[in-house]
Amino acid sequence: MNSSKKKRLKNSEYDYKKSLKSDGSDGKISKYLNVEKYINRPLASLVVKMVFNTKITPNQITLFSFFIGLLGAVCFSVGSYSYVITGGILIQIASVFDCSDGMLARSRGGGTIFGKYLDLFLDRVSDFIIFFGVIAGVFRVTGNFEFLILGLFTIGLYMLQVNLFYINNLLEKKGTGETGEFRALGFFILMLLSIFNRVDIFIYLLSVEVVLNLIFRILYFLKTGRELD
Repeated sequence: MNSSKKKRLKNSEYDYKKSLKSDGSDGKISKYLNVEKYINRPLASLVVKMVFNTKITPNQITLFSFFIGLLGAVCFSVGSYSYVITGGILIQIASVFDCSDGMLARSRGGGTIFGKYLDLFLDRVSDFIIFFGVIAGVFRVTGNFEFLILGLFTIGLYMLQVNLFYINNLLEKKGTGETGEFRALGFFILMLLSIFNRVDIFIYLLSVEVVLNLIFRILYFLKTGRELD
């Protein structure tokens, strides 16, 4: 086998390091709770290895991840234990595939702008539907109107939190920023709680997180805005 052919074969092999984010850094959360780094990435790399030399595109994996997340939301909305635990498993699978689309794009030499925003767009839609599925399922079983109101209010605050996050990043010209590590951690916690049939705890935890995060985002925006003037 000549050297040029060997080079082509070598370039067609999956390179795990190449598939990681270019800065190679991890956020503060994943520094201590490395769900994405130690669980999702290794599992996602297995997916990327299987599809690396196929015609499957990162955008197709993004859509598949979104579809699995929707199935998980439907399972949560049923409310019975078997469906709840199935929902937890499905959203963790979706989280792994959500990690693999970017890894596939980078391992092949980079993705498209549309692919980047498609992933971002569907993640936010998926988040909303999954959280709503959790709330609907708990309400279906318990009939707790106070929980329903808290849950819907929490979803609203969560989406507001996301908007403020992107506004702050645009203000500082950071682009879209990275949210994958936080999302991976959240879905992993939700999966664990589904095993104990206590996904309601996730909504309570989320309600506390969004309130604290919103306070931080508002103060951070005011501080950053003054520094830029």
